Amino acid sequence: MPEDHRDPVPIHGQAADNLRYIRQTMERAGAFTAISGWGLLAAGVTALGAAWLAAAQSTGEAWLGVWLADALLALGLSLWASSRKARASLIPLLNGPGRMFVFAFTIPMAVGALLTMALFEGPLSTRLPSIWLLLYGAGIATGGAFSVRIVPAMGFAFMLLGAAALFSPEAWGNAYLAAGFGGLHLVFGLMIARQHGG
Repeated sequence: MPEDHRDPVPIHGQAADNLRYIRQTMERAGAFTAISGWGLLAAGVTALGAAWLAAAQSTGEAWLGVWLADALLALGLSLWASSRKARASLIPLLNGPGRMFVFAFTIPMAVGALLTMALFEGPLSTRLPSIWLLLYGAGIATGGAFSVRIVPAMGFAFMLLGAAALFSPEAWGNAYLAAGFGGLHLVFGLMIARQHGG
């Protein structure tokens, strides 16, 4: 039986298309792993400082200013640390799961900003700490659906703390913020840093 000596069909173009498709599918199906535990630890430290500083303020506006400044500082530190972690892992920060995490997290944060503006000067302003904790937890829990398991667990812990703050004396609000944005960030940040490479 004569052998078939046909030339092989070049597949480099087709292979490149297949690899691109596989890479995109894996990005969409994967988990957002660039959340930096060290960034969360840094955010926890700044929150403890903010709680101490906010407690010393004599006006509600100054108290709010301290916490808003800390929110911006913590966001900057977390983004910087997550960006470094993503670069070290050779994974784009905003790959498919990263974009979905940001989208799911941003919506509750926008609601929190609107409620803060609407409620700050009214009788419900003392409930802002519980609202912040609940919405931050909701953002982390929903965004965490696209991340490793410990991230939504952190979100649920924030929501439980926010629920407790909602039914606690109003004067405890600053302590709840310290426990959440300080304590929970420290605990979960350390766990993420140890278990998920920084």
